[in-house]
Amino acid sequence: MQQSPRRFFAIAALILTAAIGIALWYWLRPAQFFWFWLLLAGIVTYLFYGFDKAQAKRSGWRVPEIVLHGMALAGGFIGAALGMAVFNHQTRKPVFLVVIVLSGVLWVGGYFLL
Repeated sequence: MQQSPRRFFAIAALILTAAIGIALWYWLRPAQFFWFWLLLAGIVTYLFYGFDKAQAKRSGWRVPEIVLHGMALAGGFIGAALGMAVFNHQTRKPVFLVVIVLSGVLWVGGYFLL
């Protein structure tokens, strides 16, 4: 039975982010957690963009676009923006920039609403 790349990378992103997020929740106050969550999600998203770019160059298993979008919406919008700029990755697809900007507006707006 062959596993779908979409499912594999989605599960990998969730497990990695959740494990570190739970550890941070345990050690941080809720106000600090928000900023550390954005940092954590940004780092993980940046790493996934770098991995996907490397896989694109060697024709390997790619990280599905929906997973990259989901990671940006989960708070990794800064890492996604940096990943696009540093790795010159997914820059020809405007939907990536739209998702990153929308995610940033939602997270920053949510912070000020709370």
